[in-house]
Amino acid sequence: MSFLNLEGKRILVMGVANRKSVAWHVAKTLEEEGAEVIYSVRTEARKESLAKLLDGKPIHVCDVENRDQIEDLAKTVSANYGKIDGIVHSIAFANYEEGFKPFHETKREDYLQATAISSFSLVELANAFKPHLHNEASVVSISISSLTITAENYGYMSPIKASLDASVRYLAKSFSADTKIRFNTVNPATLKTSASAGIPGYLESYLFSEKLTFRKEALKTQEVADAVVFLLSERSSGMNGTSMVLDQGMGINYFDSEVVKLAMRPESGKVESKK
Repeated sequence: MSFLNLEGKRILVMGVANRKSVAWHVAKTLEEEGAEVIYSVRTEARKESLAKLLDGKPIHVCDVENRDQIEDLAKTVSANYGKIDGIVHSIAFANYEEGFKPFHETKREDYLQATAISSFSLVELANAFKPHLHNEASVVSISISSLTITAENYGYMSPIKASLDASVRYLAKSFSADTKIRFNTVNPATLKTSASAGIPGYLESYLFSEKLTFRKEALKTQEVADAVVFLLSERSSGMNGTSMVLDQGMGINYFDSEVVKLAMRPESGKVESKK
């Protein structure tokens, strides 16, 4: 038996887009551990695009902007599978069509839409699925490694991700009144995913953050998936309402000598005092 004891568990994974997705790596790892994965994507077009990758596996469509679709997903999953053992919420969206803007120029409609999809959808999903989760189920959402750094090109998504983490803590507290269902987030540093490619200036941020890691190598998507799968398992039973940061030391390595030299004198890597 595997240490994680996930064999036969039924897990809903939301947010697979392609082979680069965190959700795809999570689903693949869950299946390797013997779990049964139930897939949910946002649109019919996405479902069609994943038909070959998922090779006949059940794929449900749920646009979390639509409350009725969330309710329908919960009822359909319950009817087909009975109570399930976990949910992976790997869903985020921000409208960057107009490129980077200063935070104070954020449009109300963009902020509210991103909040509904990236944060509040977890609250609505938890509410809809509460009767359909086993008493010791685990719910895991994907956040970001730092909720206090003001990453300019990430814009209004940073405070929205902060609201996601706060919602997870409150869901953990709320559900504890009558269940043992757990809620946690995995908070990774920059990753190579299709979603991140849509963020203005992301490549430069990715390369910069890689230099700040202790190992001088960026986080791998599979490393994030491994953490998610651990939190879905009974081996993480002591963790509830927590944020698991995965950044290879990036968040505490601001004064790395190599990075300081490159910032102060990029052409030579040397710092010279002015006379």
